[in-house]
Amino acid sequence: MRKIILSRTDSIGDVVLTLPMAGVLKELLPESHIIFLGRDYTRDVAECSVHIDEFISWDDISKLKNDREKMTVIKNTGADTIIHVFPDREIVRLAKKAGIGIRIGTTGRIFHYLTCNRLVRFSRRRSNLHEAQLNMKLLRPLGMNKELSLQEIVRYYGLENKPALPEEFKTLTDPDRINLILHPKSKGSAREWGLENFRRLTELLDKNRYKIFITGTESEGELIRPYFKFDEEYCLDLTGKMSLQQLIAFIDHTDSLVAASTGPLHIAAALGKVAVGIYPPIRPMHPERWAPLGVKASYLVLNKECDECRSGGICRCMLDIKPAEVIQKLEVYFGT
Repeated sequence: MRKIILSRTDSIGDVVLTLPMAGVLKELLPESHIIFLGRDYTRDVAECSVHIDEFISWDDISKLKNDREKMTVIKNTGADTIIHVFPDREIVRLAKKAGIGIRIGTTGRIFHYLTCNRLVRFSRRRSNLHEAQLNMKLLRPLGMNKELSLQEIVRYYGLENKPALPEEFKTLTDPDRINLILHPKSKGSAREWGLENFRRLTELLDKNRYKIFITGTESEGELIRPYFKFDEEYCLDLTGKMSLQQLIAFIDHTDSLVAASTGPLHIAAALGKVAVGIYPPIRPMHPERWAPLGVKASYLVLNKECDECRSGGICRCMLDIKPAEVIQKLEVYFGT
């Protein structure tokens, strides 16, 4: 039996867009055992996929005293192949020391020439392809010879191991209205649409048709709360009240989510929810690279080229997207 490690130790959204690789591998190599090497905070996402057979924590490995102990953990997986989806200099070095036979990386990283023995040539930064399509290129050494469309990739998430939603959250939703999650912040991982725009969106939505839930961390909640009028009937504050596992289950129990390019947006898209992403027109942050992938996923971005906020700060091009435009996207699916 082939044992293959998918190594992706970055954020939640990146992990979501990596999961289809496991689905394709199961199709190419039906008897394969897929091991996901990731960070602890992404475990709940990876383990939702039926294509992931095992999760190993890079956080646990990195805490070990020396290279020998770290290498031993990787070697003990019994993996014969590792795919470095996210290039981490220490992990690629340890994988070689562990004697993993097939080590796949890209030609874009100099240290891959010393540590990987299967190199795939492409540039993420300069490519016009979506992140999920770029990930698929790393499967070429294992027999993946065709390029999948974004619609085809959606079929390979395998999110069937969804966690159960605690009753305390289940009773919050309204079966007679559209249950909409707004996730205003991004923990600094993406350009943001702005709290004022999210506030205005809650004012414009029809209270008889929508029930709104605001999500985020507790520290984000401290920034968010002054902008919103919370009540039990229309707009609820759920910031700081859910673990990631509970948030995944809650997203699955609702109808739609609006956010910038964040993990929850990609989770909602992968679960088949109406997911509306708001993006800057800046390469490589733009939706051509990072759009949510799902049967009901869409995005908004200004039709212009702009580099004014590349170094950080407020993105005027995102702030200029109107709340009414978001409602129009929602109404494509929910319009009467």
